[in-house]
Amino acid sequence: MARILCVDDEQSTVTLKCAILKAAGHEVTASTSARDAIEKLQHNEYDAVVTDWRLGDANGRSIVQAARTHSTMPVVVVSGYVAEAFQAAEPLADLYLEKPVNPEELVTIINELLKTSQHPAQ
Repeated sequence: MARILCVDDEQSTVTLKCAILKAAGHEVTASTSARDAIEKLQHNEYDAVVTDWRLGDANGRSIVQAARTHSTMPVVVVSGYVAEAFQAAEPLADLYLEKPVNPEELVTIINELLKTSQHPAQ
């Protein structure tokens, strides 16, 4: 089981992603703003981050940057703006997935990234 921070400014979307990851056996913390997510990253330990790119108070780059500052944990961007996210300045996420994401694909990708990361799931 891994500790995953899931970020999306749309409550229904973050709830759905969290449910998908919880059903796969992970401990998931939801966040609906960049500010909240960055605070959570500063005060808690996570094994991975799944984030949207366009958030109401910032963009996903701030989440990726905060995650990279504290750890080498995998970061996956799931967004309708993948091209924009991929062209953003460093740091880069580990993977970019277009919304809507296939739930099985999301779980498979997260599990594979966790296996190869320096912070494997316990």
